[in-house]
Amino acid sequence: MAKTAIITGGSRGLGAAMAKKLGEMGFNVVLAYHSASSEKLTEEVAAEIEKFGVETLIVRADVSKFEDCEKLVKATIDRFGDRISVLVNNAGITNNCNWIDITPDQYERVIATNLMSFMHMTHLVLPYMISHSSKDDQCNIVNISSVGGLTGVINQADYCASKAGVIGMSRALALEYAGKGIRVNCIAPGMIMTDMLRGVNQDELNALAATIPEGYIGGVHDIADAMEYLLKANYVTGQVLSPNGGFVMQ
Repeated sequence: MAKTAIITGGSRGLGAAMAKKLGEMGFNVVLAYHSASSEKLTEEVAAEIEKFGVETLIVRADVSKFEDCEKLVKATIDRFGDRISVLVNNAGITNNCNWIDITPDQYERVIATNLMSFMHMTHLVLPYMISHSSKDDQCNIVNISSVGGLTGVINQADYCASKAGVIGMSRALALEYAGKGIRVNCIAPGMIMTDMLRGVNQDELNALAATIPEGYIGGVHDIADAMEYLLKANYVTGQVLSPNGGFVMQ
């Protein structure tokens, strides 16, 4: 019987790539998406995943709200049972605004989506993981941070704060639940080719690539591969894996 994985922000970009990788690895995949405009994209991702012979469930939820997270977890259990083996907290937004002009509503929304949603989902899923995890049958939580959580980025103070918070939370939970067969790790992507970067003109894109020691911008598959490694690496917990081409060296 296939195990179950939940991924938030699974409709596009990094989330879609990781969701497909989960299906390839043999997990039934629950895809959470937020806006109505993302529904069709999420359905397309689900169709790709089901080609691997697993099942999917699509749930619209604003994971910055605890009650929507409850709805997401309940829908998962109703469909696949309470054996949740993987949680990938991936939902994220950014404002890209200087700290004088930004409003409290804007930065509170970033913190709610990028950090509080991770806390909500982990709080709700952990009891089910504890009930069936063991040293020989581990459960995994993978939290998507960013190089912005490792270093400062101009006009991204709220985003960097949220992503640094994700790292701190992950390390604390990894320590707290290491003896219960639950591993918690982070991925901190560097510059990755997503829809946002595809909209940048070629000169700007080349300038971005020139700042990376390896000389090119990574692909979403690099993050999916990092997730696969963390799910298989039984002796790894509390770590931050940062595929960034050498842009930030820890």
